[in-house]
Formats: sequence, C-alpha cells, structure tokens
Amino acid sequence: MQYDKELIAHKLDRWDRFITDYHLPEWDSIPDLGLYMDQVVVLLAQYLNFIPAMPGGKESFVTSSTINNYVRLKIMPAPVKRKYFRVHIAYLIMILTMKQSISISDVQKIIPADIPEEEVRATYQEYSEKFRHIALFFNQQVQDAAEDIRTPDQPGEAAVSRLVIESALIAGFSKILAEKLIRLCGADTQ
Repeated sequence: MQYDKELIAHKLDRWDRFITDYHLPEWDSIPDLGLYMDQVVVLLAQYLNFIPAMPGGKESFVTSSTINNYVRLKIMPAPVKRKYFRVHIAYLIMILTMKQSISISDVQKIIPADIPEEEVRATYQEYSEKFRHIALFFNQQVQDAAEDIRTPDQPGEAAVSRLVIESALIAGFSKILAEKLIRLCGADTQ
C-alpha cells in the first residue's frame, strides 16, 4: 500500500491532541429535557464525532432506525412519549461506543435495559471514566508505535504498515478477550 508518511504523521499528531482532550459527556451535562429522535441523532454525532461514518459516507454511524431497533430489541429503554431523556442518551453513548468492537447482543448482556436510573447513572459514570482511561492508554500505545513514522530516516511504507498491523492486532486480541469473558458470564464453571 502507498502511504504518505508526512500526512500520516500529521494525522497521528491530530489524533494525539484530540484524544488527549476528549472525554465522554458528564452525566449532568447530558440533556434531560426530552429530545426528539432527530435531535438525539445530531447530539450523538457531536458527542461521538471520533466514530467514522458508515463506509461510503452516505450514512452516519447512528440513525433513527438504528435507535428504533435498539428499543425494539430491548437493548435500551423505550422513549417516553417519543422523547429521549438523559438515561436514553447515556445508554446510546455506551451502546454505540461498545458496538465498535463487540456485537450488539454482547452489548445487551453487559448493560441490561431494565435497571433503575440511579444504576444507569452509576454505570455510565464508571463507563465514562474507564473510557477515558483506556483512550489515553491506547493513544500512548499508538504514539509509541508510531515513533518510526516520525523518524526521518525510516521508510514510510514499512513504518505505517507496522502501525496498521499493530492496531489491527490490538483490536483483534481485545475483541477476542471481550467475547471470551462475555461467554464466561453465566457459564457453568464446574
């Protein structure tokens, strides 16, 4: 594959600045006034702007039909009179970030849709803290792995290819471990 080493280095610097400053919204900063579906989709696109659009760029990573399916499948609570409140948006933030690496049925096993709001709040706050910690950890791994890209005497092709491979391997191993742990939940351990 052909890579523009300078472009990749620039993008990695932008990623570093972005992820260093990025955090999921605090519970109290999530609107709780009852938003309609279109407003929720726009809000989620703003909150989770690091998630790329669907391949082809025609559709956002979240759509009203996606949200309706989550409600229909009871992955999250139903809206109240077609309005979505803080608890719904918190669910959606967790669902949309987790589904980047595990199946929606596995997400459903991790976050039950029938818990009281105070439990959702505690779960979301813990999730948000863990998200921030892991994002910073991952970013450091990426920055360390990308050092060859920033080194002038290193060939760009090989350095970028190594970073792509390392990122893919990290993602793969993380996905496998998450799926294995989910399968162990409730399994007969005797």
